[in-house]
Amino acid sequence: MQIYEELKQRGLIAQVTNEEEIREMVNAGKATFYIGFDCTADSLTAGHFMALTLMKRLQMAGNKPIALIGGGTTMIGDPSGRTDMRKMLTRADIDHNAECFKRQMERFIEFGPGKAEMVNNADWLLDLNYVELLREIGACFSVNNMLRAECYKQRMERGLSFFEFNYMIMQSYDFYYLFQHKNCNMQFGGDDQWSNMLGGTELIRKKLGKDAHAMTITLLTDSQGKKMGKTAGNAVWLDPDKTSPYDFYQYWRNVGDADVLKCIRMLTFLPIEQINEMSSWEGAQLNTAKEILAFELTKMVHGEEEAAKAQSAAKSLFVSGGDNAPEAPLNVDDFTDGEIDVLSILVKTGLAASRSEARRAVEQGGVSVDGEKIADLKKTFPQDAFREGLLIRKGKKSFKKAILK
Repeated sequence: MQIYEELKQRGLIAQVTNEEEIREMVNAGKATFYIGFDCTADSLTAGHFMALTLMKRLQMAGNKPIALIGGGTTMIGDPSGRTDMRKMLTRADIDHNAECFKRQMERFIEFGPGKAEMVNNADWLLDLNYVELLREIGACFSVNNMLRAECYKQRMERGLSFFEFNYMIMQSYDFYYLFQHKNCNMQFGGDDQWSNMLGGTELIRKKLGKDAHAMTITLLTDSQGKKMGKTAGNAVWLDPDKTSPYDFYQYWRNVGDADVLKCIRMLTFLPIEQINEMSSWEGAQLNTAKEILAFELTKMVHGEEEAAKAQSAAKSLFVSGGDNAPEAPLNVDDFTDGEIDVLSILVKTGLAASRSEARRAVEQGGVSVDGEKIADLKKTFPQDAFREGLLIRKGKKSFKKAILK
């Protein structure tokens, strides 16, 4: 099976322009494509997985990826999918986040001469002269068409700043620049980005003529990938200091029954034939599928050794009473007068994103400490009890050993 057909079978393709030409180029390994990553945090998340694995698949098929770090566009912020304006980051923050992204991407993509390339749109966007940009690019965009785009339309009632309104132009300029300077003929992104991405395709055609072969593909990240990367109100990070390998494993181990095979198709490199055989799985077999998903993705991000340790710890929790539960360190500053309440424990160990979430877990009867079910929201524990560690459980599958360090 050729790579484009495999992408379709894995359920990755949402919308495309000139599909036959795209299929031919991708299958022949002649595509130079880019995917953009705005640097809004100092780590990529599980929600970036689809883009990263896609780049790897296409590179393995002979195509050249360009990882575009959005050092420039992050200074504006994409309004897509937002109900309010993003926090404005400083240039120093953005540069730091960009460096973190680079280190993480290198685990997935092979960079170097003749291989993948990493670029930062701050290198061209921040040097643009505003009046020159308006004269060269502004006339290519219809305000009426822009206002009809989903990324703007959903914000009109709550207010859309002129600041954010420029994002589509900046993103479109990226493709225009890369087409001219990097021989980039294709762009990939989430299907919520369709309007922004078409802006780039149309800009190239208007400026360089109809024979400029610029192509756009969007992936099913709005319907599936946007659900990835968040749990309990928190992001699931690729940085092990922000989300431990065990927590990363558990996140994927706990995906819903309806999503597990979709995730395996989209995100793992297991053969399609093997995945198809899982299509009839149900009941306990779906738990096996979740373990496969969690192990494969944890191995990809954190290495096989960490994946094996996470899988072993997860399984042993149900056998050994939690002796191998991942540790969540507490320090003396977490205690008040030598005690800590159960809601604070849940938040400090990362089992709950907030005290309100911790409160709901206790009220629903889903919290226990060293096997004792906790019903009292004001229940406290002495500092000395944590010197050997206490097993904190939330629900059936979330465990931490809280220990004083």
